[in-house]
Amino acid sequence: MKKAGKKSYAQQFQEVFKNLCRTRSPLRAWSDSITMIACAISNSVDEEMFDQREQLYMHTIQKYSKDELNDVAHLFAIIVNALKDDPEQDFLGTLYSTLGLTNKQLGQVFTPYHIAELMARLVHEKYIAIINEKGFAAVADPCCGAGVMLIATANVARKNDVNYQSHMFFYAQDIDFTVAMMCYISLSLLGCTGYVGVGNTLTDPRPSRENLWYMPMNMIQGKLLKKFLSQDDVVIEETCQRKSSP
Repeated sequence: MKKAGKKSYAQQFQEVFKNLCRTRSPLRAWSDSITMIACAISNSVDEEMFDQREQLYMHTIQKYSKDELNDVAHLFAIIVNALKDDPEQDFLGTLYSTLGLTNKQLGQVFTPYHIAELMARLVHEKYIAIINEKGFAAVADPCCGAGVMLIATANVARKNDVNYQSHMFFYAQDIDFTVAMMCYISLSLLGCTGYVGVGNTLTDPRPSRENLWYMPMNMIQGKLLKKFLSQDDVVIEETCQRKSSP
């Protein structure tokens, strides 16, 4: 991770995050912070779900003081700057693992970014062929975690002069709300077009609208979203399901 001044963005994040853990567990502080940030992003563009997510946002912030809410805003700024300076990383997923917050019961073991990048490079030519044929490629991760596979896929496309914002549709889903929102935040800040679903992909592969979080780029790339949603028989290329590391 690149450094900002003398301290890396990860170090800055952890210092601010400690302030939120004084009166609550790190997992609660993390989950609430991620929820607030995700709701703020969603409510800047998704009018259809505004009321419901505003209610979730207000319910979450009432547990925090004004100073603590300023800390959450500071965390958001750090995430933005970290991905702006170095988009080729799973900033949130790495921190989540570093802080020991992964859910062992759900088998959460996040793939390192360099492994995800290698896997994305191996399938990149397939996406190029699909884009040349259809005009866009749908990229899915049905067990997305923090979204490292999709983050890497977007970066590999960009490095190969493919405009992933207008030619790739990203769909992610995870049963864990918090990690799904981590994925949503990262993909939104990277300018990806698509949405993140919350739910069990095996039993609920097409979540209800309230469980779909549309990325802001959908407001610009609305035609791509409609094209994807209109294809009942669309074949989604599963980038790489997250696999547990040995």
